[in-house]
Amino acid sequence: MENRKGCIFENGKIFTSDKNNLYADSMIVEEGRIRWIGKRDSRPDCDYEKVDLGGACVIPGFVDAHMHPVMLADFSRKISALPPKVHSIEELAEEIRKKRKEQGPGQWIQGWGYDEGKFSERRSPNRYDLDRGCDDAPVSILRTCSHIRCVNSYALKMAGIDRNTPDPPGGEIERDEKGEPTGVLKENARNLIIPFIPEEKREDTVQSLVDLGELLLSQGIVAVTDMGNLDGGDNYLLYEEAAEKGFKQEVAVYYIWDFFMDKEDFTLPEEGRQKDRQIFAAGLKLIGDGSVSGRTAWMEKPYLGSEKEYGISVCTDRQMETAIEFCKKNHCQLSMHAMGTKAIARVVDRAAREEKWTLDDTPYVRVEHITDPREESIKLAAEKGIGFATQPIFMYAEIESYLKNLGEAWMKTCYPVRHMLEKGVKVCFSTDAPATSWAEPSDPFPCLKGAVTRRAYDGTDCGQEQAVDVETAIQLYTREAAEMAGFQKLGQLKSGYKADFVILDRDIFRISREDIDKVKVQEVYIKGKREFLRQTKK
Repeated sequence: MENRKGCIFENGKIFTSDKNNLYADSMIVEEGRIRWIGKRDSRPDCDYEKVDLGGACVIPGFVDAHMHPVMLADFSRKISALPPKVHSIEELAEEIRKKRKEQGPGQWIQGWGYDEGKFSERRSPNRYDLDRGCDDAPVSILRTCSHIRCVNSYALKMAGIDRNTPDPPGGEIERDEKGEPTGVLKENARNLIIPFIPEEKREDTVQSLVDLGELLLSQGIVAVTDMGNLDGGDNYLLYEEAAEKGFKQEVAVYYIWDFFMDKEDFTLPEEGRQKDRQIFAAGLKLIGDGSVSGRTAWMEKPYLGSEKEYGISVCTDRQMETAIEFCKKNHCQLSMHAMGTKAIARVVDRAAREEKWTLDDTPYVRVEHITDPREESIKLAAEKGIGFATQPIFMYAEIESYLKNLGEAWMKTCYPVRHMLEKGVKVCFSTDAPATSWAEPSDPFPCLKGAVTRRAYDGTDCGQEQAVDVETAIQLYTREAAEMAGFQKLGQLKSGYKADFVILDRDIFRISREDIDKVKVQEVYIKGKREFLRQTKK
C-alpha cells in the first residue's frame, strides 16, 4: 500500500509497544503518522482505503540502539572469519591466500569477525598464521568484538611495531615468551595500525550504506544508532549523503571522543542537533574497557584460569572529564562502553554525581553492554535515570568464549536483564553489529531468541531466571530503544507517532520461543509508506 494521505489497516494482531494499549486490531494512518489505533468496533468514521492485514502479526519497526552501520557496511566487502565460511585458522589462512591471489602483492588484506572459541584450534590466530596466508602484503583481521586486531609480520613492520615498542595507554601489544609481538593488538594498541590502512573512496562508503539500508529493511529495522568508528571519521555527513541516495532508516550518530577531544574547534553539527530530523547527532561515546570474549572487559575478579587477568581500563580520567564537560555544555548524551564490573561502576558512580543535563526525556548518560554490574551500580542507575543498553546476542552467539573465560556459574549471572528491569533501570536491546560472532549480526530475531530463552545457539543454559517474555523483549527493542537514543515519536504504534511498522510472517507471540529466530519480515512501512515487501519464491 503506497497511499500516504490516509489509509486504514485492519484485521491484524497489532502489538503496539504502548504500555497503556498493548494490542489493537486496527489503525488509521494519515500523512505518515498514526491518527488512531485501537479496536475496530470503536474506530472513528473516515472514508479511507482499507488494507486487510489478514490476521497477520504487526509490531513497531525495530530500533537498533547500538550498532556500527558504517563498519558493518564496510565489512561486507572483507573476509568474514566466521562460520559457515571459516571454521579454523587454517581456513582463514586459505581465505587470505585467495584474496592475495585476487588482488596482487602490496595491497592491504582485511577481514573481520574471528572468534577463537569457534575455531577448531580453539586459539587466536597470530602473525605467523596470517603470514602463511600472505607474507608480501599487510594483513589485518579484526576480532568479533572489534577491540582486538590480529596482523601479520608485514603489517607489524609497516607500523614499526617490534619488541621495543611500548604498550600504548589503555592497550596491549601481546608478546610471546621471547618478548616478540605475536601480532595480536588489544584495545588501544589496535589503533597503531590505523594510520597505515588506506581510506576507502567516499562514494563507495556511501553506496555501501545505501545497500546496507536495504538489508536492514528486510530485517524490520527502521532506525539505528551509529556508535562510532575505529578512526576519526565523521559519519554524520556520510548518512546525509546516503539518505539522499535512498537510505531510509533514521540514524542517531555518536562521536568517539578519543578522536575528537583534542580538536579545539570540534562541535556537533548545528542542524544535526534537531532530533526530529532523519539524521541527528546524539552525543559522545567513550570506551571504558574491552570485551569478555577477548578477556579485556575490566572485572573486579580475575578471569577463569588466571589470578591476575582482570581486563583493561581503557578510558583516561581526562577523557571522561572532558567528555562530561562537553556533553553538559551542549546538552547532549554521553555513552560509555562498559562490560566489566569495575568499568560499569566507574562510569555510573561518576555520572551519579551529576544532575541530568539533557533537555528532553533522553537519558543524560547511557552505558553500553552491562555484562556484570554491581548491585550498587544497578541501584544508582535506577535512581539517576542512567540508561543501560545491552545485547542478548552476545552470550547467544559467543557462548564458547564466555564459558572459557568466565566459567558456567559466573556466565549465568551475566546480563541480568530481568533483575535490572525489576529494580527500575531503563534498559534497551540492540546487537552491536558487526561486533559479535554471528553471520548476520544485525538480525533482530536471534537476539530476541537469546533474550527470551536465555539459551545460547547450541542450547547452553545461560541463566533461565534472567529470561524475559516476548512482549517485554519487543518493547525493549522498539519503544525503549527509541527512547534510549532520543528518536522522536518512534518505537510505538500510538496516536501521533510515526507509522513505522513491520508485518511478520507468523505470530511471534504464539510460536515456540525456540522458533523465534525463524521469523521473517514480510513487509516494512516507514511513515505509512511500504518500503519493503518480501518476494515469495515461485
